[in-house]
Amino acid sequence: MIQLQRPEWVFMGGELRPWDEAVLHISTEAVTRGLNVFEGLKGYWNKDATQFGILAMREHFKRLGRSARMLHIPVPVSYDEFESACHQLVRALYDPERDMWIRATLYVVEGHWGEGTVADLVLTAYHQDKNPPAAISVGVSSWQRSSDITLPPRIKTSANYQVARLARIEGRRHGYSEMILLNQWGRVAEATGACLLMVRDGQIITPPPTEGRLESITVQIVTRLCHSLGISLVERPIDRTELAIADELALAGTLAELVPICQLEGYKFPASAPVMDAVRDRSWRAVRSVEPHDAIELCYV
Repeated sequence: MIQLQRPEWVFMGGELRPWDEAVLHISTEAVTRGLNVFEGLKGYWNKDATQFGILAMREHFKRLGRSARMLHIPVPVSYDEFESACHQLVRALYDPERDMWIRATLYVVEGHWGEGTVADLVLTAYHQDKNPPAAISVGVSSWQRSSDITLPPRIKTSANYQVARLARIEGRRHGYSEMILLNQWGRVAEATGACLLMVRDGQIITPPPTEGRLESITVQIVTRLCHSLGISLVERPIDRTELAIADELALAGTLAELVPICQLEGYKFPASAPVMDAVRDRSWRAVRSVEPHDAIELCYV
């Protein structure tokens, strides 16, 4: 059983408040229809634990705005106000021994079916170990990623993760840590909480957003890291059967970071993954400020 964290503070209604006071009325569209958009931001301590930097904050705010626009949700804060709110919460909660993941959510607190819509920015934050993620086993889900004309995957809304919940439950029955979702054409879309990266013949391949994956900030960062390392990264469709014959597989996301895949439905991959290991190592040194990189933009608290 996973032990959920219960932080002391949240940011809601324009200020810090105790965890137990962060409530929504049962009649709000955030509750009755799950109407919200959100972002996850990762904060890292530098190697000496003297500075704490939040990764790609401005890009996450921009994507939050794009998701809100598509669901006709007003954004009640400016970027400067968003940054200030994140910094307030982090200062109240941070621990030099652990990194932190921040969930920034716009909940619809007033309005009805798109009339009179009012949203509130709610921030919660959770501690994470500083260790790089370990290799995992994954499966391919029988559940399917929704299409652009049903529930567009480029909208980062909690409703889009219902299928992810079903896929995770399915995967646990088979002992998998993550599941890959296919799209309506039977090709790879993404995993339940991260994008898929596949290596073949020294080249990294990932599906484009038109295949049903989120417009990933992490993939953008990886692309720039690869360019500096002389590694080719292309976006193109990936057939399910290609996964079995890949040289390396990994997941990429803000919370997931860069996670190696050691096994996919019985197909085992070598412990050595030279292409993705090079990218992971370069990323890790940059987020820890050991060797900065212009792809890794940190907003220091």
